[in-house]
Amino acid sequence: CASLCRAACARPLLARTRAPMKPERPVDLIIIGAQKAGTTALFDYLGDDPAYVRSDVKEVHFFDLEDPAAPTLDLSSYAARFPDRPGVRVEATPIYIYWPGALERIAVACPGVRLVLLLRDPVERAWSHWRMETARGAESQPFSWCIRRGRQRLFEAEPFGHHREFSYVERGFYGEQVERLYALFDPADVLIARAEDLDADPGAVLARLAAFAGTPPPPPVRPRRVHVGAPAPIPEADAAFLRQVYAPDQARLKALTGISWAS
Repeated sequence: CASLCRAACARPLLARTRAPMKPERPVDLIIIGAQKAGTTALFDYLGDDPAYVRSDVKEVHFFDLEDPAAPTLDLSSYAARFPDRPGVRVEATPIYIYWPGALERIAVACPGVRLVLLLRDPVERAWSHWRMETARGAESQPFSWCIRRGRQRLFEAEPFGHHREFSYVERGFYGEQVERLYALFDPADVLIARAEDLDADPGAVLARLAAFAGTPPPPPVRPRRVHVGAPAPIPEADAAFLRQVYAPDQARLKALTGISWAS
């Protein structure tokens, strides 16, 4: 998949302690993705910490407009989605990292906002995504077809090349997405973490996030899993196929962040 833009830099991302956020923006912290990578669990954990003011719903879907050329909506309606109390205002809409125009709108509407990106093994992410859409009734085709011939459906969609449900493979091109992200935002304002680390040691990831957001150390937490289906292994032939598809992008992601699931 061709690169959409030039990377702003190529260095691993480290959380750092920063000054508290300023109140001029309607939001201070946005969890921008990735879908099926632990964003619901992270948003749920933040509900236990009084330092954060969560939006009234997890996924506000304010910046992912159907028309990529459409202007950003009235920010007052976005600001109204957050309770009126002190704290770091946060929402989590994981399609933002993938959907065309979403990051650009955030950059214009919320200068200086800090972004959190959770990433998961792209092969496992695609499989989980397909299982979710199948369970919801949005998908009727087998996974093997979807990740091969089914990708053509995205070129029959609007906006061209993107689809909210059938983007099983495309959402996993993290290197390309991070390049675009870094071209729009200072990498120091982006925190990238692995979903696998949040699952294994949520306290450590939440501590990184607190240092990044300039909030006090988080309260102790117990690991929890949210919106997790029954275990089911991905077919070996499909996993091997996707590993090959993702290999160039995984190399790009490693150069940018130090993160990779390449075998």
